[in-house]
Amino acid sequence: MKVLGLGDVKSEDSLRLTFEGALDPRAALEEVLEPFFQALEEYAGDWMPEVVSGRRRLKYSRANIWKALEERRDEQSTDVWLYRTQRPTLEMSLHLWFPPLPPALDVMNTVQPLTLFAEEERCRQFVEMVRTWASCYPVTHAAAHSVADRALAGAPDFGRDARTARRDGFDRIYEVFWLNVFGPKLVEAVGRERMLSTPAHRVEELPNGSILLVTWPTAADFASAEARHAQARAHVHLRPDLHFDTVLRTLRERSSTLAPVESRFHPDVAPLLSRVVDSVAIHERQRRIAEFNVYQPPEPKEWRPADSALPPDVENLGRANEHYRALAEHLVALMHTKVPSVFEVTPESLSDVDYQFWHEDFPKVFERQHIDAHAVPAIGAYLGEVLVRNLGGKWIPRQKLEEAQVLVGNRVWLPFVRAHHYMRSCESLLDYSLTQLYRVAERYRG
Repeated sequence: MKVLGLGDVKSEDSLRLTFEGALDPRAALEEVLEPFFQALEEYAGDWMPEVVSGRRRLKYSRANIWKALEERRDEQSTDVWLYRTQRPTLEMSLHLWFPPLPPALDVMNTVQPLTLFAEEERCRQFVEMVRTWASCYPVTHAAAHSVADRALAGAPDFGRDARTARRDGFDRIYEVFWLNVFGPKLVEAVGRERMLSTPAHRVEELPNGSILLVTWPTAADFASAEARHAQARAHVHLRPDLHFDTVLRTLRERSSTLAPVESRFHPDVAPLLSRVVDSVAIHERQRRIAEFNVYQPPEPKEWRPADSALPPDVENLGRANEHYRALAEHLVALMHTKVPSVFEVTPESLSDVDYQFWHEDFPKVFERQHIDAHAVPAIGAYLGEVLVRNLGGKWIPRQKLEEAQVLVGNRVWLPFVRAHHYMRSCESLLDYSLTQLYRVAERYRG
């Protein structure tokens, strides 16, 4: 059963809820989780889970949830994942911990797109669901907010080393998000009266002593000037040691960082840069687009005029061409699983290959001797074959690979020299991309 993952639509922000609650270890699991799933089914609406994933994927039902939790259970824990098959996208994990560990229920719920929560009524239903959960499973801390802005805020470590963050958790008010539930310990540390008097859209004391706080009616416009002002007021109220102007300035800077930037990439490398941008973390994407908008790849230097081409110096031209094709097949063998388009030997496959090498940090990860001995010849031959098959190019074989040329129009190109430059570093994968050389060769072939 195929599910829709967050990575299927990479350009959109999401609403993420993190929830850490306590469990009653004496009750049966189905009895303990009844309020959890009752609230989920009542309030989820159009992002309601459709698939239960444990050891296998099954259609959402209570019976299949119990089955998945049982199949995944060990002495101390169990877990289940919930998904959807269509938009809006959902990734939801439920982890349960049992004695001798402290009995607990940990939830991470991510819904995409964030714009789904531009409607006040849908946001109210989401808050009611979390309120119900927090009333049934006493929390240390729970929060829901933009995934991108959470990252800019430094969540979940907030500047601490990972070990300290795991040990201490959310032990003070590091940040105030769109939706917050503060457990009794945090409430007492801040002061119950102070917390209840927080200037916010909604502040409510729960039966178990926790306090629910919502800064703004809707989650989707968290970055607006009004929502940021409300967020800063709440944060400074709960942390009197902070200065309002400083907090607000930081929030506004985060909003500016996330503001959409229209891509205007250099046309020769736009297919590659678009792929690179899609893989960048959502909170860094707009900044990266702005950087790439001013990026100018160096003009290719791996060519010479056709009338300056070196003549063939091999005995058998056909055998030399077969050798280049065989080398190109080495790249197909290396990459076909991750880059199926490599079989096609097209300009589009060059962009896919460029991206995959960049994504893997290939020049950094693999040993230099193997790159020079195996990767460079395969990449150069593949690039040459793309020029031959798509631009009507013709190999001019040479005994030395770095001297081999492909004649296209009134220029000869040196694909193995390009491959050598290309594999020098991760940065050179962009500066000497296969995509760019092909586009320039295409432009000059006439």
